[in-house]
Amino acid sequence: FNTFLFFTFLLLLSRPTITPEGPHLTVPLNSDFSLHCRSDNSVRWLREDRPTRTLNVQRQGQVTVLKVSKAGPQHMGKYSCREEASGEKSSIYVYVKDPENPFRRNIVFDFVAGEGEMTTLPCLATDPRITDLHLQKCDGQPLPNSLRYSASIETGITLEDVRKDFEGCYVCVGTLEGNTVKSGQYQLNVRLDAPPVITLGRPQRVLLIQGEELSLSCSTSNVNSDITIRWKQPSVQQFSRILTEPISHLRNATLNLGSVTKQDAGSYNCEARNERGTSAKTVWVEIYDKGFINLTSVNNSTKRMRAGESLSLRVVMDAYPKPHTFSWSYSGVKLTNTTDHVITTRSHGNSYTSELKLVRLKVLESGVYTFSCSNRDATVHQMFEVHVTSKPQIVSYEGPIGGQVRCVAEGYPTPQIKWYYCDQPYSRCSNLLNATQEEEDVVTVTMTNPPFGKGTVESRLNITKNSYSTLECVASANGEIVYTLFSISENTVPHELFTPLLIGFVAAAVILVLILIVLSYKYIQKPKYQIQWKVIEGIHGNSYVYIDPTQLPYDHQWEFPRDKLRFGKTLGSGAFGKVVEATAYGMSKADTVMTVAVKMLKPSAHATEKEALMSELKVLSYLGNHINIVNLLGACTIGGPTLVITEYCCFGDLLNFLRRRRESFYYTTLGEDSYYRNVMLQPEPNESRNGYMTMKPSEDGMTMDTEDLLSFSYQVAKGMDFLASKNCIHRDLAARNILLTQGRVAKICDFGLARDITTDSNYVVKGNARLPVKWMSPESIFECVYTFESDVWSYGILLWEIFSLGSSPYPGMPVDSKFYKMIKEGYRMDSPEFAPREMYEIMHSCWDADPFKRPSFGKIVEKIEQQISDSTKHVCLPLSSLLQIACSTGVP
Repeated sequence: FNTFLFFTFLLLLSRPTITPEGPHLTVPLNSDFSLHCRSDNSVRWLREDRPTRTLNVQRQGQVTVLKVSKAGPQHMGKYSCREEASGEKSSIYVYVKDPENPFRRNIVFDFVAGEGEMTTLPCLATDPRITDLHLQKCDGQPLPNSLRYSASIETGITLEDVRKDFEGCYVCVGTLEGNTVKSGQYQLNVRLDAPPVITLGRPQRVLLIQGEELSLSCSTSNVNSDITIRWKQPSVQQFSRILTEPISHLRNATLNLGSVTKQDAGSYNCEARNERGTSAKTVWVEIYDKGFINLTSVNNSTKRMRAGESLSLRVVMDAYPKPHTFSWSYSGVKLTNTTDHVITTRSHGNSYTSELKLVRLKVLESGVYTFSCSNRDATVHQMFEVHVTSKPQIVSYEGPIGGQVRCVAEGYPTPQIKWYYCDQPYSRCSNLLNATQEEEDVVTVTMTNPPFGKGTVESRLNITKNSYSTLECVASANGEIVYTLFSISENTVPHELFTPLLIGFVAAAVILVLILIVLSYKYIQKPKYQIQWKVIEGIHGNSYVYIDPTQLPYDHQWEFPRDKLRFGKTLGSGAFGKVVEATAYGMSKADTVMTVAVKMLKPSAHATEKEALMSELKVLSYLGNHINIVNLLGACTIGGPTLVITEYCCFGDLLNFLRRRRESFYYTTLGEDSYYRNVMLQPEPNESRNGYMTMKPSEDGMTMDTEDLLSFSYQVAKGMDFLASKNCIHRDLAARNILLTQGRVAKICDFGLARDITTDSNYVVKGNARLPVKWMSPESIFECVYTFESDVWSYGILLWEIFSLGSSPYPGMPVDSKFYKMIKEGYRMDSPEFAPREMYEIMHSCWDADPFKRPSFGKIVEKIEQQISDSTKHVCLPLSSLLQIACSTGVP
């Protein structure tokens, strides 16, 4: 043991010593430094364990000095002084501090590592104070889960057990004096421990015409020193045309043929080989005399569809060279992309697919559709016959006249007409067990039978029997049946046209027809209930195509049991229906009780009104929920009249709300020197009586200020921005159609059902309709055009209502020819008394004569956001919590 200690002591005495002492030395960029090594024996300086032949080394007695002038990044690293006899050495690490480059700049940033190997990214720090060295992806994505590494500011970051999913771009990140510093980017490529992976530069099937050039390339990754790649082709003598290029860790082989002939056709194989095996891919080359287009797949060229269904016509073809023309035509007229005709073309290599989708076919769209395709050498056409079937219709009938009845029907295919008779008056004879078909004395003539479209057939029956009471004409086609009934008296005498009884009947019929015409005219003139909101399906230039709301789906999950509704007072009533307050039991949970509003029709409502209410239900369910619209909560459509259940807005409509609070309004100027003054105003003499019923009349004394008016404006803009995002146009935006609920939350609604516009002075007769003219844009008034931009104009009028505290727009101006002329000439209202300058600028921009210069609702929201306080911005509570708020005794 003593001997071991003695030798250890001798080794320590013989180890060379380096000055300056310490594990590392930091020198500034472009400065000089020297290292001294003291030893009794001969020594050699090494850098990174390699001899330093290019550095200045001098021997001065027992000290060997290494001198470096103008130190740069290349001088960084570990310097060692080693005794040549014993091999003992001492080391010191030298940092060359570069303030502009916390990490040493490298020349090479692409690295290739074998799968399963270890590799190091040389991000070497130039300053030893750098801490927390770690690795990040260049794009900020998380590191692969299996990636493990060690980090050192002197050696860089070492990745262990490299895998294929490690490939990518990396950057080294550290901390220097509290700041984050980053290295340059390093691209890591992983060479698989497998045969080479081959990638072809062209599809595996190549088509050419004689005389064209052929260029085939294949590349492989996973390259190492033992890799080979080559093309094998039919003509061996052409190997001289193959070029092989090494590019970084990839390798590429290209074969070029200047002018191909038929003899150059065949298979070309690209082979790549390494120590793990061989991979190969084949390209098949076909040589043609000229270009071609071959139809490879055509679905049935004759189509029979029902009206309203959609149809896709598809053509698949091989072609070379690439076709320059794909077109579809109908009856010789070229089709373009619209919402009714959608044309798509796809390609894959030399295979092409063209498809024409006909959306919701109409009977008039029956006919021949032709697909045409051309390239420089060939042209092909493919025709499709489309037959759109329609339900038969009886378009004309008359009799008995002169002992004869007549029945005319049309449809596709052309209907068949049959006659049935029976003794029961006004009965469907064909449904009776003892039905008798009349086949004698029947003359049936096909009037039109076109190859496409509706055909027409006429049938006449001579009445030869006087023992039955009813004749039935039945037209059938494709399993669809329509019918009409004729009443036959026993005294019907053939060919005696003008009897006194017949003349009396004709006179009575004429009088009855005149009465019906008068009643029909009055019915047509009477306003019809229809949903104001319209959902846009497509835009063509300046014209909008609306979705038919009756075609929208209805989800029966909205159904709510009728027996769980308890009705209260009427909130609003109109010509067609009413809105009633109700209590719903178990609306959201089994034990919850919620106050709701229920829309319903009056018992006298016609089928069109019933369809309109159902359409409103479908539109609300299509739009979805938003805090600033009156949201759908449920519906009852089964087992009784349709009921639409919506949110209950306990403070009524905005128009009457503003008018009720005029006497308690506090005007606030926007700015640092805010002041308040109590504005006493007289109530509007023409207060709306057709709006939502006032639910809290005792609260009229509560105050309201400018911030509240800005809040209403902001919320309505948010709601309209939501409707616009759903392609929905309101068409009747006004303060009377904005409701308020707890927390002074404003909600947009369509109150047409519960408003009698015949008694509302805001709706003026124009043509056959009553319209809110003072809220309408010029293009809506004069051209009947309703767009997102016309809603923006109406929003500007709504702002004027808000900041005038519910005054009627265009005060003192009746809607007459003078009014229309002033609107055409560009007349605009002055700023209301309580509008800040910024809000009037928004109003005025909404009234731009050019619809496309008006701001969008999204832009309006941004402008108002700049004027309101943070507390007002947060008035939009989460919808889920808002629905639970009960309007009890709270103040709006």
